[in-house]
Amino acid sequence: MRFDITHVTDYRYEQPASEAYAEARLTPPERPTQRTLSHRIEFSPEAPLTGYTDYFGNPAVFYSVIKRHPRLTVTNRLSVETSPPVLPGDALDLTVGEARQIFSSVATEVFDHLRGTAAAPNGGEATKWGRKLLRSDLPLRDALAALNKEVHRDFKYTKGSTDVSTPLAAVWKTRRGVCQDFAHVMLSVLRTSGLPARYVCGYIETDAPEGSCRLVGSVATHAWVEVLVPGMEWVALDPTNNQWCGERHVAVSFGRDFADAAPLRGTFKGSGGQTMSVKVTMKRTA
Repeated sequence: MRFDITHVTDYRYEQPASEAYAEARLTPPERPTQRTLSHRIEFSPEAPLTGYTDYFGNPAVFYSVIKRHPRLTVTNRLSVETSPPVLPGDALDLTVGEARQIFSSVATEVFDHLRGTAAAPNGGEATKWGRKLLRSDLPLRDALAALNKEVHRDFKYTKGSTDVSTPLAAVWKTRRGVCQDFAHVMLSVLRTSGLPARYVCGYIETDAPEGSCRLVGSVATHAWVEVLVPGMEWVALDPTNNQWCGERHVAVSFGRDFADAAPLRGTFKGSGGQTMSVKVTMKRTA
């Protein structure tokens, strides 16, 4: 499949800002399942960009503007070609216990993707879920699918019910959230159970063609989970939509949680506040 994607983030200030600084992780990686045909990031007002690769391997750019401006707009434009993922069948046929034992022997290599974070802590409610859904005797494929389904079933997608500062404990209590909360819950259960996993930020198809279901969370950047399986391969699951990720998902950045993989973050200098709006369109072209 081929898609044209436009992602616009618009910051409007109550009073003109005198300076602004931003860090953008908006460059999709080349992967067996996705190939970038064209890509550019536009900042308005324009200013020089500095590129680098962060700790998790994400291409990033740093932007700084030192002049008065009432508004900052960041537009990410890309065309990408996707193909169906081929799941590592032999690895997924292993039991959870076998996978856990394999990763315990390479703990230093997977440490970053096993430890909890402030946004996705280990323990607590996740321990009970892991004991129920990620039992040692279950085939890894079945256990991951069951966890994905349970998060989708037990948590209600409610736009605006949380923000980036909402603790996961509150999400566990209310059973409401958005895609990043679904991903954080799933990460917490996986890591607590000894399975390495990472957060993925990306895009999903906006307008479903006839005969396809509309994916939840398609009007902004989306979040899902990748689990490391024996053989050191990543497999991707989308708990918000209860499915293994496929051609309609485009990965952009990775990390331990949202804070690591946030597509944009920054600060500005001014006398008032700001409002932010985000709009994403991902339209199939072939």
